[in-house]
Amino acid sequence: MKINFAPAHIPLKRRLQTAAVLKWVFCFLALAPCCIVLFFCLLFSRFWLVSVLYAAWWYVDWDTPSRGGRKAPLLCRMPLWNYLRDYFPIQLVKTVDLDPRQNYVLGFHPHGILVAGAFTNFCTQATGFSKLFPGLESYLLMLPLWFRAPFFRDYIMCAGLVPSDKDSASYLLRREGGGNAVVIAVGGALEALDSHPGQHSVLLANKKGFIKLAMEHGAHLVPVYSFGENEVYDQVSNPRGTWLRWLQDHLQCIMGISLPLFHARGIFQYSFGLMPYRKPITTVVGRPIKVERNEKPSAEELDALHQMYVDELTQLFEEHKSIHGIPEDTHLDFL
Repeated sequence: MKINFAPAHIPLKRRLQTAAVLKWVFCFLALAPCCIVLFFCLLFSRFWLVSVLYAAWWYVDWDTPSRGGRKAPLLCRMPLWNYLRDYFPIQLVKTVDLDPRQNYVLGFHPHGILVAGAFTNFCTQATGFSKLFPGLESYLLMLPLWFRAPFFRDYIMCAGLVPSDKDSASYLLRREGGGNAVVIAVGGALEALDSHPGQHSVLLANKKGFIKLAMEHGAHLVPVYSFGENEVYDQVSNPRGTWLRWLQDHLQCIMGISLPLFHARGIFQYSFGLMPYRKPITTVVGRPIKVERNEKPSAEELDALHQMYVDELTQLFEEHKSIHGIPEDTHLDFL
């Protein structure tokens, strides 16, 4: 295979963008295991007291992730994230104002491979979330597994990440006075297995947990579609029914995380690697669906609101697809 190397003379700004994305990819894929190894290496060394003291702190701080976390505005505003934004680039688009006196459940679609749009738009201020939606604080839900990694849990909490379980989301949506936006990648890790360039599939047909959550707390539902999310990585072909997909589905059931076989470009060459392609991502926040509080919704009420959400997401996609070069005969595929 012929390797297409990057030019030797690249502007410093682009090199900084690449460095920012490299840091982000490393944190997403490898930082948690590194933190676990570091914890045990310290524990069985002359620096064992560091791990012991951290373990004591961890015990005291155990419930913090499910109690809103510990978001650090300074970290969210770091210039580093501007380079991450400009690498693709990533843009956040508002269609209507969101009342800061309300709480919201934002359904993010599609998951993509590494949810680049969700992280950049809702965990950093690089795309101006707080300016577009003044008075709202965003929290992105992440697999609870990652909050069991020492050191790593503290880092992701600072970015506004909270566990993707009902208790964590409910804590935020119960807050009086509104102003909380809980962002849920509805398709979850399983949807990542359907993330292929040119494909617009969303795992939503049987996903009603977030609908029930919104109804129980009277939080308005907001569909969000991220155009270009599936374009930044290639994935090994894994159609449903193949042995590879069967293996991936079973591993996801056992471990709770999916294992897509993805690839894109490298740091100094464009032929292979785990660095994403420089493809634009535009995340469009749709119109809110007003939800009345109902602590014990019936199956019919859940189905009705779910269908309303599907219709709003479909309309959002149809209204904006031509702007992003998607053919008119392309429609959302609900799995």
